[in-house]
Amino acid sequence: MQRYKAANAMVKWGESNGCVTAMISEHHAAWDNYLPSPLLLATSFAANTQALPISIGVVLLNFYDPIKLAEDMAVLDILSEGRVSYIIGLGYRQEEYDMFGVNMADRGQIIEEKIALLLQGLSGESFEHEGRKIQITPKPQSLPGITIAYGGHTKVAARRAGKFGFGFFANGGTPELLDVFNEASINAGHEPGAAAVPEPGSAQCVFVAEDMDKAWANIGPHMLHDIKMYREWEGEDRTAVTSFATTVDQIREQNAAYRILSPQQALDMIEQSGPLMMHPLVGGCPPELGWETLQLVADKVLPELSA
Repeated sequence: MQRYKAANAMVKWGESNGCVTAMISEHHAAWDNYLPSPLLLATSFAANTQALPISIGVVLLNFYDPIKLAEDMAVLDILSEGRVSYIIGLGYRQEEYDMFGVNMADRGQIIEEKIALLLQGLSGESFEHEGRKIQITPKPQSLPGITIAYGGHTKVAARRAGKFGFGFFANGGTPELLDVFNEASINAGHEPGAAAVPEPGSAQCVFVAEDMDKAWANIGPHMLHDIKMYREWEGEDRTAVTSFATTVDQIREQNAAYRILSPQQALDMIEQSGPLMMHPLVGGCPPELGWETLQLVADKVLPELSA
C-alpha cells in the first residue's frame, strides 16, 4: 500500500517537474510483489495527473483475453484523454505461462493471433470471431488509434513489430535491429514507426545523491535485488539491464545500467544524452529514499537546466 501511494505521488511530482513520461511494467507470480496489473495502476496515474504521458511497457499480451483488453484500453484511453501508450511483450518466464495455462512453446503464434484480434477490437468495427459477434464499445478517443509498440531484443521481435505497423522498442540487442524493423514495416506496407535500441551499458536506473557512499549503502541493496531477480528470470538471455554483479560494490564499479550520480553528473548526462531514466522505487526501495533523490533533482539539477 505504501509504495502504491508513493508511486501516485511521484507521478504528480514528475508532472510538475518536467518528467517526459511515467512507465510501468508487468510480471506475475513474483515473490517480491512485482506489479501484476499495469492498467489499473495506469488508471490511477491518469487520475492523479493532467497531462503526463503514461507508458505501459510491457503488456504481456499472452496472459490476456484480447477482446476484454481492447475494452479496458478503450476506456482508459477516454479516461486519460489519450495519454496512455502500450508496449506489447511476449514474456519469457515459464512460471507465468504455467500460471495462465498458456503453452510457452507456442507463444509466438499465440501472440500474433492475439495481436490481430486486439487490433480488430480497437478498430471500433464489429466483426465475427469463432462464430461470435464482437463489438467493442466505447471506441477509443485517440485518432487514428491508441499508440502501440512491440518490445523485444531479437530479429523476430523487430519483424513482428514491423508486420503489425507498431513502433519498436528493444530492451537490448544491437543497432541492426532497427534495419530489420524498418524493412519489415515497409514490406508489410507500413511507414516505420518510432524505434529505439539502447546502447550497451547505458544508464537505465538512475538515482541522484550528494553523499555517494551513503547512497550506495542505502540504495545499492535494492538495485542488487533488482539485478538478481532479472538474472534469475532471464536465464541466458541478455537485456539492457542485464548485470552479473553479485555485490553492491560491483554495481558501483560497473557504472552501467544501474548508477548513482552527483547532481553535476546528472546535469551532464541530461545535456549529453537526454532525460534521466529514474526508478525511485526500484527493487522495493523505501519511498523516503526515492523522494530524497527526486528532491535533489528538483533542487540542484532542474534549476541549472533552466538557468
